[in-house]
Amino acid sequence: MRRFTKIITLMLLVVLLGTVLFSGCSNQTEEKDTVKLAYVNWAEGVAMTNLMKAVLEEKMGYEVEMTMADPGVIFTSIANGDYDAFLDAWLPVTHESYLEKYKDDLVDLGYNFEGARIGLVVPEYVEINSIEELNSVKDKFNGEIIGIDSGAGIMNATNKAIEEYGLDYDLLAGSGPVMTASLKDAIDNNENIIVTGWKPHWKFARYDLKFLDDPKKVYGEVENIHTMARKGLEEDMPEVAELFRNFKLNDQQLGSLMGMIADSDEEPDVVAKKWMEENEELVNSWLPQE
Repeated sequence: MRRFTKIITLMLLVVLLGTVLFSGCSNQTEEKDTVKLAYVNWAEGVAMTNLMKAVLEEKMGYEVEMTMADPGVIFTSIANGDYDAFLDAWLPVTHESYLEKYKDDLVDLGYNFEGARIGLVVPEYVEINSIEELNSVKDKFNGEIIGIDSGAGIMNATNKAIEEYGLDYDLLAGSGPVMTASLKDAIDNNENIIVTGWKPHWKFARYDLKFLDDPKKVYGEVENIHTMARKGLEEDMPEVAELFRNFKLNDQQLGSLMGMIADSDEEPDVVAKKWMEENEELVNSWLPQE
């Protein structure tokens, strides 16, 4: 009888211990809130946001919701606390007005990419280095600048550059894919070409390129890309905020991620997960320290 009582007691202890452990695991899972990320349909923003989604879900056990919207809507929504973070804030120029308007309701978690800019881009082997030199070598470029969609901001800036510098060039409208295909064809044949370009972009990871100097600052200043968060995120989800503070990519890293997404038929989140697995040492360096 005493042996039977010991067995029953032992069984109860096992059940109780299992219940406690299971309960502990469940509570840990329940404590992981859903992270709400907003993004603009810009290539670098799509790439970085999908990469953070992969890290938060696969490495840290969070659920992630992603919402695409215009910058104005995103800044307003983060200031209202509807979204947790936005990883594609260009500062100090492009999104300056939004930051000024909502600065009391946002938290800047620092930059994740340094040296973002727009301008005229040529292969590194092209001999000139400044927009001011373009007219002297017009024949080498057939008097053409290869552009993208006519409504893009960089096209407006290039029309202004043609006027400000008195360039005797035609700006050819097209698309992003046509521009990169033209660039590839010219580089393959060691020919001169000028394209409207911006960084970050995968073409900088694939080819040796340079921006032409812009002494009149028609294309504006070099910017950094910041992660903006709602107030309270650091208290509500401190390890998420720490991840965002640690998250940084250089030209080569972001360019390779964007290139993989551009070249793939798979969804960006699938590609971002593959990139994360191929760059695990870098990704792990962003994770919060326990």
